[in-house]
Amino acid sequence: MKPRILLLIVFLALTACKREQKKSPSETVSISNHVQLKEESGNVHIQSGNFSYDFKQNQLPFKKIILLNASMAGYISELEAENLVIGVASPEYIYSDKIQSLLKEGEIQNVGNEQKYDVEKILSLKPDAIFTNHIASFDNTYKLLKDNGIQVVFLDEYMEQKPLEKTAYIKLFGKLFGKDKQAVAKYEEIEKNYNQLKHLALQAKERPTVLANEMYGDIWYLPGGKTSVANFISDANANYILKNNAEEKAVTMSFEEVFAKADQVQYWINAGNHISKKEMLGMNPVYSKLNVFNQGKIYVITGKEKAKANDFFESGVVRSDLVLKDYIKIFHPELLPDYQLTYMKELQ
Repeated sequence: MKPRILLLIVFLALTACKREQKKSPSETVSISNHVQLKEESGNVHIQSGNFSYDFKQNQLPFKKIILLNASMAGYISELEAENLVIGVASPEYIYSDKIQSLLKEGEIQNVGNEQKYDVEKILSLKPDAIFTNHIASFDNTYKLLKDNGIQVVFLDEYMEQKPLEKTAYIKLFGKLFGKDKQAVAKYEEIEKNYNQLKHLALQAKERPTVLANEMYGDIWYLPGGKTSVANFISDANANYILKNNAEEKAVTMSFEEVFAKADQVQYWINAGNHISKKEMLGMNPVYSKLNVFNQGKIYVITGKEKAKANDFFESGVVRSDLVLKDYIKIFHPELLPDYQLTYMKELQ
């Protein structure tokens, strides 16, 4: 009998351990190199760059939030969580029709802009959390908000250089809004689309050479070779003129330096928000010396633009698959014969 009793005790102990594990699950989700998320017993820990956040189970999901950056509205729209937004800064830069409609109805309040936030209005709205990029010059404002019990969450998604890692922030928002399954499903859908498009691009017979961005004054600010733009170009199976560069930020060059590299360029992308080549030339006559200006194709990011709002910087932040699809359509139109550009537009 004794061996049976011992077996029963061991079995009960193991069962108790399993039950305890179920009560206290621990899961770490790596959103990107900049952001990690860990959930334990319903509590959520977030590490975002140099900032850490711990949210208790009774604090989530958030019901009232404020956005201080238009780029974050893209994640909100993809999760159909616009009803959670009670305030936004610089609403003129937000493209979302739903958010604009809620602004007109007074359901969402204008809380200022990056020159000056309306702290009194923010405090009166009593949000569960404010989402923003960290701007050092506003540290005093952030401290004032925190001292009044308002949670300020810094998410610097603009620093992400791998397109799908930028998309993955939707999983973080899903966790905080109680929309986990919807967020994961949306991410997996975009990831699948992206990888299928990347594979499609490899079927192209040619790999064209590409130039990006434009000049400001006498300086050309080109995306570094490890930036998101460079990654998109590579994934679209094209040859970026700075592909061997190792920078994750803009690289400054003179026109002469760009000219020396641009002889074989066939496509010029992200060339600002110009309305025509004539207008572009009026702002910078030296462009006429470039072969791509005279014989190639130039594309601007104004396919979805309304006044000051541009959806490339909103939904385009999340929909990396559609951005990649645009670039593939530009570089290899034969691979997507029926597709119409979403965010890009050819300059005439």
